[in-house]
This record gives sequence, C-alpha cells and structure tokens, in this order.
Amino acid sequence: MAPGPDSSVIRRSTLREQIADALRDEILAGRLPSGHPFTVKEIADQYGVSATPVREALLDLCAQGLLDVEQHRGFKVHAYTADDFRAMVEARTLIIEGIFRSNAERALLATPAEVLISIRRRAEEAERAARAGDLDVLIGYDLRFWRELSGIVQNPYISDFLDRIRVQTWMFAVPLLRRDPRLRGRLWHGHSELADALLRHDLPDAQRLIAEYNEHSLALVGTAG
Repeated sequence: MAPGPDSSVIRRSTLREQIADALRDEILAGRLPSGHPFTVKEIADQYGVSATPVREALLDLCAQGLLDVEQHRGFKVHAYTADDFRAMVEARTLIIEGIFRSNAERALLATPAEVLISIRRRAEEAERAARAGDLDVLIGYDLRFWRELSGIVQNPYISDFLDRIRVQTWMFAVPLLRRDPRLRGRLWHGHSELADALLRHDLPDAQRLIAEYNEHSLALVGTAG
C-alpha cells in the first residue's frame, strides 16, 4: 500500500496559501501600497509562523505579478503604471471575447442551472457594493463573479489567467479610486445585466456590456488619477 501524503506538507501548503491570500487581500485593500518593502522575517513575525511557508507564499505572489524580489533585501509590492493598466484591460477584453467567440454558447447550454443562479447572486452582491461605492466588498464579489463566469468554459488556464489580470487591474485602480470621494453610484454596476444576458444566452448583448465596462474602467481610473 502506497504511503499517504505527509500531513506536515499538507499543513504547510495550506498555511502558504492562507498567507498568500491574506497578503493579497492587504494589497488589494491598499494597506500594502505600491513599492512597500518588507522581509520574510517581518511577515513571519506578523503571522507568528516559520519562515518557510512565508517565503513560499511571497514567491507565489511574485509569480502572480503582485510582488518583486529585491536582491538581498527582501520583497516589495509591485508598482503598475497607467500604461500597464490600459494593457491589462485590453488583455482581459481579448480573453473574454475569446471565450464568447469560441464555445461559450455551447458551454452555457451545458451549464447547470444552479451554477448560473450562483453567478447571478454574485452579480447582485457586486452590483449592490458598486452602487454603494464600497470598494472592499465590491472587489471580493467582483473577483468571484468573473471567476465563476469564466469557469463556464471549464478551462482552468483561462479562468486562472483572467483572475490574475483582474487582480492586477484592481491593484492599480484601488489607490486611485480611494482618492475619489464620489464613488457612490460611479463604479460600474452592470454585473446583474451581464448575468441576465448570459442566462438568456444573448452573447452579443453580453459582449456589448463588457465593452461598456472596459470603457467605463479606463475613463473612471483616468478621472481618479
């Protein structure tokens, strides 16, 4: 009988993921701003854990484009530029358009109703937070909404790539948006309308809404900056 997995490895892997998720949330919330430096020891002391899972978590975040390694000094939060943001919006547009051009209609028809209902619920929560101007709540539901939405094509590479780009665009946008005191009602809140278009399998309308969303994102961040 083959030996089972080492429980210490499982715990360490889980801890690594928990630390990476916690730091990613701090970055997205703007509490770890661009260029902010730190060491493995500082994070290990903060969470009361050993250096190994912290170092692994930080390297994971580097691979996701959220952190940079500073040779012999530690890590720092990556700084994206306005040109980066425009390029990322273009990239996420191409990914989503590619999903809709390929087998999205067939995938939607094969998607269980409960999955589509879950996407609709995420849309409602994201829309509610957007209308209220609540960035912290919006980011969480927005990422989950798009993750579930991209999941309908059942290609984890597409879902992971889109999620990574969306995290990076939020990372750039959040500090700018927090400077704007008039966010209530100004954030894009078409999640429910987009979900409804997909529920009725109206892909042209869904594409129209996504194009409007991208134009809105570029205009809003440009205004906030």
